[in-house]
Amino acid sequence: MAAAPRTKAQQREETSRALVAAARRLFARHGYAAVALEEITAAAGVTKGALYHHFGSKAGIFRAVVAEVQHEVGERVAAAADAEPDPWDRLVTGCREFLAAGADPEAHRIMFVDGPAVLGWDAWRRIDEASSERHLAEQLAALAEAGIVRGPVAPLVHLLSGAMNEAALWLAQSPEGDPDETADALVRMLEALRAR
Repeated sequence: MAAAPRTKAQQREETSRALVAAARRLFARHGYAAVALEEITAAAGVTKGALYHHFGSKAGIFRAVVAEVQHEVGERVAAAADAEPDPWDRLVTGCREFLAAGADPEAHRIMFVDGPAVLGWDAWRRIDEASSERHLAEQLAALAEAGIVRGPVAPLVHLLSGAMNEAALWLAQSPEGDPDETADALVRMLEALRAR
């Protein structure tokens, strides 16, 4: 029995997915500046016209790659945190998992090195807020509502998110950075937020 022909929408989705997958591999391996559009389209097996149609530019496809990586990191953090039954442990585990995810070479280059440089700080922050930071905000809000964390939630979210992004960047670039020591230092910072 022959397979049903693909619809135009399915074809567009397949092309888009192929372009993002190829661009992601190349950007992670070589960095944004070293990758040409022709390399992306050749790796995806499509024309430059298809890339322009779906993403408009090299920066447009890079934005899609950053969003995909950020989303995956956010989901990884949420899954690790949600596995913990205790609300405080969910926060600590999620923060530790974010540092571990940021140490991955692909995530590091795309999220922390090229992401802010290529997209600009504001655009990069919006993507971060929609993924990893959103999970952090949810955890802190639940802890504040339960009386476990003191202080206004919004500033805490931004302070902790900034600290974790900086720690992940430092760990990925510094030979003397120790992931376990850094995670332990983060937990000590978090402990200062607990209501006594």
